Amino acid sequence: MLSLLHIENIAVIECSDISFDRGFNVLTGETGAGKSIVIDAISAILGERAYRDMIRTGANKASVRAVFTDVPELSWFADNGVEYDSETVIQREIHLDGKNVCRVNGTLVTVSILRKLGIQLINIHGQHDSASLLDEANHLGFLDAFADNEALRLEHQQRFEAVSKLRREIDRMSMDESEKLRRMETLRYQIEEISKANLEPGEDEALEDRRKLLQNAEKLSNGIETAVECLYGGDESDGAASLLAQAERELARLSKYTDSFAHLHDKVADLMYQVQDAAEEIRDARDDLSYSADELEQIESRLDVIHRLRRKYGVTCADILEYLEKAQKELDEIEFADDHIERLKGKLKKAEAAAWETAFAIRENRKATAAMLSQRILTELAQLDMPRVQFACEFAETELTADGADNVVFYMSANAGEALKSMSKVASGGELARIMLAMKNVLAEKDQVETLIFDEVDTGVSGRAAQKVAEKLRAVAAHKQVLCVTHLPQLAALANTHLLIAKSERDGRTYTTVTPLDIEGRKRELARIIGGTNITETTLKSAEEMLQ
Repeated sequence: MLSLLHIENIAVIECSDISFDRGFNVLTGETGAGKSIVIDAISAILGERAYRDMIRTGANKASVRAVFTDVPELSWFADNGVEYDSETVIQREIHLDGKNVCRVNGTLVTVSILRKLGIQLINIHGQHDSASLLDEANHLGFLDAFADNEALRLEHQQRFEAVSKLRREIDRMSMDESEKLRRMETLRYQIEEISKANLEPGEDEALEDRRKLLQNAEKLSNGIETAVECLYGGDESDGAASLLAQAERELARLSKYTDSFAHLHDKVADLMYQVQDAAEEIRDARDDLSYSADELEQIESRLDVIHRLRRKYGVTCADILEYLEKAQKELDEIEFADDHIERLKGKLKKAEAAAWETAFAIRENRKATAAMLSQRILTELAQLDMPRVQFACEFAETELTADGADNVVFYMSANAGEALKSMSKVASGGELARIMLAMKNVLAEKDQVETLIFDEVDTGVSGRAAQKVAEKLRAVAAHKQVLCVTHLPQLAALANTHLLIAKSERDGRTYTTVTPLDIEGRKRELARIIGGTNITETTLKSAEEMLQ
């Protein structure tokens, strides 16, 4: 559960430590006092999007730190290399330059990885959730969440992807006769043009290297002759090899008279042998150096052919030959397309049958689940002062999709004697809030998230219905930690922990504080919610009665 929330420099909250307890926690305060800021701060440490605009004016960064206790050993910790601790600390810094720094138990993590942990720790339900009930596109997702049929749907998605792949392949190979003839003519021309060149892999690189050598052949020849003369000598001088040989003989003679010249003789002898080897290699290179103007012309002509092909089919000879292989394969496919399409259609028929099999299995699962979901929601709604409501999941078959072959729409009747209609046509704001609360409560039984946050989900609810909503949230809080932002005194009166969010001004700056209320504080806050700023003995008495 969420035990502690530390907020620094987020909007009008300069610095605040908020402690939450087990059970039912409520946050109340005047409109604009900063209740939504607390929810935004919690969203930030869950990995939701955070903006620079959240940073308090004059500050360089904002930060949030949350302490969760009794955290189960989720696989997320091992998967992301984070040390597990049942008391998990999450920190997030939001900087003016847009940088976000997130840590879990001291280990740096990305925002996206943090979000994967956040959804396992807290569920936040806001006013937009009620609005999402009106969008019929969401109804199938609500039903599947209750059905717990993820494994079956995953198997179907894999089968449907096989169907889609075969359909794409058939579409790709299907073309009208004139288009087919044009494409075959183009491919044949390209294949003939490349084949006629008789290219070899790497031929272009070898030719360019040879051309470079031939273009500089005179310089190479002159350089080699000079090197040979330096090593072997010429008409006017001895070469290095000859001089080293003389030095080696002299040092060998001196070594007979004294051992002090022996190591010098060895060094010079090594040099002599190395120079002689080098001289032999250079002379061989000179003998191998042969070239002619005709060869250079032939290379230029060959490279011109290759360059023309490069402009059309690839950067290198290897690329051009790869294109040739693909073109030949495509030509074969087109020439034998009819036979291939027939084979693909046979595979498609089998793949579609397999996909329909899982789609039907999903439908049976959904219909059985829909009956249970409807009954559970009706039970919840009866406890929320909607005993006469009718609720049903209406099915319609669709074409085969990745989600199956079903369209699901929630129908309801809020009043006795009224026919079932689409929820978007009959539900009022207060009814939607209670239906969503009922649905969230039912779905919460399916997950392991220990903390639920309700952000003003009681909008449009009042009177006896508000009391029922309060009692329902209190009942949920018996086995989950519940945090609720509310303006209803009925909800605030049933809280185990009551936090007041208040705004004030000091030295021309706005500050928001969060204060846990004792019994007297709760009485005055309930009186304010009941009667506004004009707190009287009567409203205080009413507040006291509600608390009792």
